[in-house]
Amino acid sequence: MITDSTFSIHRLRFDETYHPSDRTRLTTNFANLARGESRQENLRNVLQMIDNRFNELAHWDNATGDRYSVELEIISVEMDLGFAGKKDSFPLIEVLYTTIIDKHDNKRIEGLAGNSFSSYVRDYDFSVLLPNYNKDKAEFSVPHNYGDLHGNLFKSVVNSTVYKKNFKKLPVICLSVSTNRTYHRTEKQHPVLGVEFEQREFSLTDQYFKKMGMQVRYFMPVNSKAPLAFYFFGDLLFDYSTLELISTISVMESFQKVYRPEIYNANAAAADCYKPSLKHQDYSNTRIVYDREERSQLATAQGKYTEEKFIEPYHDVLEKWSASYAA
Repeated sequence: MITDSTFSIHRLRFDETYHPSDRTRLTTNFANLARGESRQENLRNVLQMIDNRFNELAHWDNATGDRYSVELEIISVEMDLGFAGKKDSFPLIEVLYTTIIDKHDNKRIEGLAGNSFSSYVRDYDFSVLLPNYNKDKAEFSVPHNYGDLHGNLFKSVVNSTVYKKNFKKLPVICLSVSTNRTYHRTEKQHPVLGVEFEQREFSLTDQYFKKMGMQVRYFMPVNSKAPLAFYFFGDLLFDYSTLELISTISVMESFQKVYRPEIYNANAAAADCYKPSLKHQDYSNTRIVYDREERSQLATAQGKYTEEKFIEPYHDVLEKWSASYAA
């Protein structure tokens, strides 16, 4: 069965020379930027956006606004298929890891694992399983065990010896808020994360991450245009340092300005009662080339790849393991 040694971690620097590996999901934020004629300009520009945002938020003892820069590594977790008697592996998840460079004190500061989140099984669940399950149904619904396998695989990864050897803290994942929910500004304000928003009903993504063992809170940092969804274990406000949180905000807000400019690069900040919309017209485009329609098509293709190469061949053993893990 699946054991602690089933998982392996590979690290790859994300910079302007980055090329996606054959095992990387092409829908991943960072992989999508590294394609086409504008690939190097895309990468250079988004990395500069990240550094600029980091220095804006870490403004103390930083009069010239260039004290810090952020280095990124792509963390790929692969799953050994030896549990099914195969001499092969499957690319399970990818996240980003940040390292903060303090040029003033000439030192490197560990950041956080997580940030972005990429998963082949998630592609399968959202782009293949759900559409098939709801085909010809009058009302949308989800299977009773929806997300269980993915959640148990993820929890196994973060509890594994190899994860603990590589990272001191559990991951924080930062995503866009849902366009199907309304968010309400509260009176709570964190010095780094900013104003907290709340909503009355969890989105499907929120529920999916709950299966992964993660809570969610929504914050809009200073000078941001919309709240971000932060998924975490433990206590988001006290388990992580100021610079760690800033690294996550600067990375993921920059990506969201590229991928969802209608929300995160809008020309006006979110109102007290806020419903995000990709049909919003009052926004500014970045100089970074991105094809959102192609990304959606690739998600379906990669979901079908997962069905063919992972879910169908190993369905019985995966379901048996997941049921025993949950028990």
